[in-house]
Amino acid sequence: MRSSGAVRPLPSPARPLPFAPADVPALPVPNHVGSGMAGGAAGEAQCLSYTGCNFLRQRLVLATLSGRPLKIRKIRSKEEDPGLRDFEASFIRLIDKVTNGSRIEINQTGTTLYYQPGLLYGGSLEHDCSPSRGIGYYLESLLCLAPFMKHSLKIVLRGVTNDQVDPSVDVLKATALPLLKKFGIDGESLEIKINRRGMPPKGGGEILFSCPVRKVLQPVQFTDPGKIKRIRGTAYSVRVSPQMANRMVESARSILNKFLPDIYIYTDHMKGVNSGKSPGFGMCLTAETINGTILSAELASNPQGQGAVVLPEELGQNCAKLLLEEIYRGGCVDSTNQSLALLLMTLGQRDVSKVLLGPLSPYTIEFLRHLRSFFQIMFKIETKTAEEEHMGGEKVLMTCVGIGFCNLSKTIR
Repeated sequence: MRSSGAVRPLPSPARPLPFAPADVPALPVPNHVGSGMAGGAAGEAQCLSYTGCNFLRQRLVLATLSGRPLKIRKIRSKEEDPGLRDFEASFIRLIDKVTNGSRIEINQTGTTLYYQPGLLYGGSLEHDCSPSRGIGYYLESLLCLAPFMKHSLKIVLRGVTNDQVDPSVDVLKATALPLLKKFGIDGESLEIKINRRGMPPKGGGEILFSCPVRKVLQPVQFTDPGKIKRIRGTAYSVRVSPQMANRMVESARSILNKFLPDIYIYTDHMKGVNSGKSPGFGMCLTAETINGTILSAELASNPQGQGAVVLPEELGQNCAKLLLEEIYRGGCVDSTNQSLALLLMTLGQRDVSKVLLGPLSPYTIEFLRHLRSFFQIMFKIETKTAEEEHMGGEKVLMTCVGIGFCNLSKTIR
């Protein structure tokens, strides 16, 4: 990354975009797109401009996939400590690693970022994530980008595997990988492997994520979640007594056994170097339906030295209640992966895709706005009341026609 006193966006060089929608006519530029320099350079006319630090990941990921330059101003400009945080700088470095030819410029105070995306390259990589956010913060975005690389991605991420802020590696492994398979992204090389667990504040965890590349994505019709048939889960403990995991399992089962007999919660106690640098424990639960829908919930203990002490029995019961709440919200995709499902629908073939979701999260609502800005695509949104669905809360049926993205970077064998 290069830092310069002022951000100087230059016209983008003549280069093939990483993905080109087949035979797509020129679309009108949204109103908020800056017209760039006075000369009206062709590359600059497509530069999207935003203010503030919110949704930084969404904007960088969609800019990379669409090949459109991006400028973000006033990043925490009014705070005592202005500019990008360490975890955001680490995320930008990660984007720089997985692409080839990206141009990133940040001013001296870190309050203005200019990003001109390069080609998604992939390959075998390693990255040390900032311990102030979980590995899930970085992995969520890699799940969006990995299928469209030139070479299959195989990356080792180090940092905090389970915390209270970001989706844990366990949840993404249990829910995001089956979702990718529904869009035709599968194979032996699609996996998330936890080598070491790391709890905040010091981390020390390590995971391996590998994903094959695909030229095109399949459209999906995923509108019937089906009934819950089984519940699975993981209760983990690091640098504390192994009994903590057993106590969480018993308290979670005391609630879930009232609804379902098929429950198995695996206990995972890592020792020595595999247990990271900080003590902690937590639980991840997933409910699977007869139609292959997977809904998840998770909870982790407070970081060492922060907040009140949490009893494992209390944590296990609360995690079970969170899973029941997620089941009530329902839909075919859980709230963690709503934006991933919508992105894969957008990038699919020129065919209709439909997915039934639970109530949209604020993150997902903003993601829909960004999809319109970067890809000029809009979804048809139909609300389904609880009476129509005969279960749970209100649902939302999302329908769109894919833009027919084609991974032109994929090597031909």
